[in-house]
Amino acid sequence: MADTDEPMVVDGGSGHTCEWEGRWNHIKKFLERSGPFTHPDFEPSTESLQFMLETCKILVIGAGGLGCELLKDLALSGFRNIHVVDMDTIDVSNLNRQFLFRPKDVGRPKADVAADFINRRIPGCCVVPHFKKIQDLDETFYRQFHIIVCGLDSIVARRWMNGMLLSLLVYEDSVLDPGSIIPLIDGGTEGFKGNARVILPGMTACIDCTLELYPPQINFPMCTIASMPRLPEHCIEYVRVLLWPKETPFGDGVILDGDDPEHIQWVYQRSLERAADFNITGVTYRLTQGVVKRIIPAVASTNAVIAAACATEVFKIASSAYIPLNNYMVFNDVDGLYTYTFEAERKENCSACSQVPLDLHFSPSSKLQEMLDYLTESASLQMKSPAITATIEGKNKTLYLQSVASIEQRTRPNLSKTLKELGLTDGQELAVADVTTPQTMLFRLCFTS
Repeated sequence: MADTDEPMVVDGGSGHTCEWEGRWNHIKKFLERSGPFTHPDFEPSTESLQFMLETCKILVIGAGGLGCELLKDLALSGFRNIHVVDMDTIDVSNLNRQFLFRPKDVGRPKADVAADFINRRIPGCCVVPHFKKIQDLDETFYRQFHIIVCGLDSIVARRWMNGMLLSLLVYEDSVLDPGSIIPLIDGGTEGFKGNARVILPGMTACIDCTLELYPPQINFPMCTIASMPRLPEHCIEYVRVLLWPKETPFGDGVILDGDDPEHIQWVYQRSLERAADFNITGVTYRLTQGVVKRIIPAVASTNAVIAAACATEVFKIASSAYIPLNNYMVFNDVDGLYTYTFEAERKENCSACSQVPLDLHFSPSSKLQEMLDYLTESASLQMKSPAITATIEGKNKTLYLQSVASIEQRTRPNLSKTLKELGLTDGQELAVADVTTPQTMLFRLCFTS
């Protein structure tokens, strides 16, 4: 081999060389020379490449359509210390676009297979898999990363991750410590449409600041799913909306979990029965999970474009060579090719990233059910199963909690009581916990006349 300024390292035990002449020449062109688009404060050097290769630690959340593309792009861009979190196993339907998987991998954890594939194919790269929910990992785990990239199909999971990074921020005399910021790069696809965004927690607009930008859920008319179903989706919605709360197959107050195979299997079987009664065909396990989780069909080319955009933003932030996206890019190739960037502005009264309790305006005669409806239906909150507690006469009191059957049954009568009857007062501070965030949110009750 010819002389080179790069060392040749042999991957221990495998016999594969981790470095060879010219391996990182494409990256060096960006890092070791200036140009018209480089950051004004950027100074070309060899240190940026060494940081990416040896020090920078990246977390990829999701090993599906976007996640597979992200892992490949990041590993080929010089990032070697990568962790990936995914709670799903591989299904046959994944194989048409999640290219790190093969038929023999069906049934195995996505995170494990994706990590094995990248580690085997890209010498020197070390991808560490975590086959679990993001909620199962604590603050210590997330604090170790320099940058976090999301390739998720769930708004709830995005919001939870957003809340976790906000909870890691450190303030000294109300001034944010920049060293506590972990940038979040978020990508999302919806058929032939997609978006990529850069979030600097505590500084720029967060996920909850822009909830209105996410597509509204498709809701079928109740009269149709209850009495005149025509589509397999109508049968599934009937079971999800009407039969599940009626039969409570897994106990009172247990919420239908789209990621729980036992829950989906129950809904699937009842949907098949409903479809047979109306001579409707097309109910499958995959469709059932898609309806319950509101999954939108994915397109491989869209995933590739959005993942490339996200990986580029990771490179910009890690190297400081270029100014990152500010802060939102939308992509659409339904009719031709269209991209547009804009700055999503931070909300002063954002429920997630503002530093003050949000005001809830209700009259003393409003019922607790009205407050619960507001928390779940408000476009700026969109909670799933809020648990409300308050300190009344010096005692911490749970006003309503849905996720635990025994407590839900005990607190259910409170829903029909007025706020005044519950002992709440003007200016009362309410603590609300929800699956959309790891942190309890504080609200201030403001009585209206």
